[in-house]
Amino acid sequence: MHRIDKDTSGLLVVAKTDNAMAFLAQQFHDKTSERQYLALVWGDVVNEQGTVNGHLGRDPKNRLLMTVFPDGDQGKPAITHYEVVERFGYVTLIKCVLETGRTHQIRAHMKHIGHTLFNDARYGGDKILKGTTFTKYKQFVDNSFKQLPRQALHAQTLGFVHPETKKKMSFMAPLPDDFEGAIEKWRNYAQHQHLGNS
Repeated sequence: MHRIDKDTSGLLVVAKTDNAMAFLAQQFHDKTSERQYLALVWGDVVNEQGTVNGHLGRDPKNRLLMTVFPDGDQGKPAITHYEVVERFGYVTLIKCVLETGRTHQIRAHMKHIGHTLFNDARYGGDKILKGTTFTKYKQFVDNSFKQLPRQALHAQTLGFVHPETKKKMSFMAPLPDDFEGAIEKWRNYAQHQHLGNS
C-alpha cells in the first residue's frame, strides 16, 4: 500500500485483495490513514512542535536524493508535522506525523530545516553535525553509529479503517533494539554532560 525506505524499521500495510487495495488506497489518498514515525535528528530542535511544508522532488544534482523546492515551482506537495519527544543536547528525538507520503519525505524535510537524521548516510547525517571537537565525543558518536548502523527512523504507528469490517484499526511497532540502544546511549551521555531535557 505504501513503502518505507530501505533501512527504516517499522510498520507497513499490505493489501491481500484488489478490493482491499482500492479501499486502503483511498484512505492514503484522502489522508485519513494515520502514520507516525520516530526519528533521532541532529541538533537541538528549537520549537516543541512545528510543520514542514515544502514541495519535494528529485535533486537536480543527485538523482538519489530528494530535495525541497520551497517556492513550489517543482516537485509534489509534502507536509510533515513534528513534535519533540526528548532532548539530548546535540541530538533530539522527535515524532513525525505525515500528511503526505512522498519518497524520503521525513529525511529531506528534516535536512531542509537543519536537523538531518542521525546516521542518514545518504543525506549527510553519518558525520558529526553538532557537538564538540573532543576526541572522546567523536569516539562516542562513532560508537553510536555502530549501535545504529542506519538512518534513525522508525515507522511506529499505523491506523486505518479495515476494508471489510469498516472498523478503525491501529497498530504500533516497538522500537527495535538498535534504535533503543542508540537512544539509551544519548540519554546517558546527555545526563552525564548535563545536556538536554526530557
